[in-house]
Amino acid sequence: MQEATSPSSGEAQPGSRPGAAGSSAATPVKPVIPAAAAKRANASVIGMIIALVLSIAAFLPVVLMNPQPKSGGYRPDIDVASVARNAAGVAGFTPVAPDTGNAFQANYARWEAGTGSGVPTWEVGYVTPKTSFIALVQTTQANPTWLLQQTRNAPITGTRNAGGRDWELRDTGKGEKSMVLNYRGSTVVLSGAAQLDEFATLAAAVVGSLESNPAVTVSPSAPAAP
Repeated sequence: MQEATSPSSGEAQPGSRPGAAGSSAATPVKPVIPAAAAKRANASVIGMIIALVLSIAAFLPVVLMNPQPKSGGYRPDIDVASVARNAAGVAGFTPVAPDTGNAFQANYARWEAGTGSGVPTWEVGYVTPKTSFIALVQTTQANPTWLLQQTRNAPITGTRNAGGRDWELRDTGKGEKSMVLNYRGSTVVLSGAAQLDEFATLAAAVVGSLESNPAVTVSPSAPAAP
């Protein structure tokens, strides 16, 4: 009888897979970045950082030289009374310069020759205590067309007493309103979207200025001095 021989340990057994056993088969392959690629990636990151630092360094002086305004906002320091005195010689009358204390801040005061409208005017813009706006316009040459333009064609809705004088009240119904006063040959129009109590305060100051300088040196129909 022939003896049964056991298969050699080096021979593959039926159903077996080469390399199926062993710890090396379960270890994940770790990618390796070539040195040149890693160097290029690092160079790109460093370049971006340098560019960002340079941008900040260039922008920072601009920010420091232009500080943000205070919470109250910037309001130019306009001396309305001084500008009014300078305009009086051209206007032919003393333009109003309402004394509102520090409640209303003027952001412009000027004399307009009326080249386009044909009506020369004294104009002042006021920022109200509630940060709204009222425009003051005064002339000795008012006419119905000009008045409609100044009041945005608003209808007359009544009168309002301010400073002891009855002002004509006009309201567009869309927030914009006007108060109009005719006083000794001079017409003053206040227009804006402010509340009526602020209109009344400014109007009373206008009356005070008119009564302290009541004289008009030119007739309402005469042209203003050049």
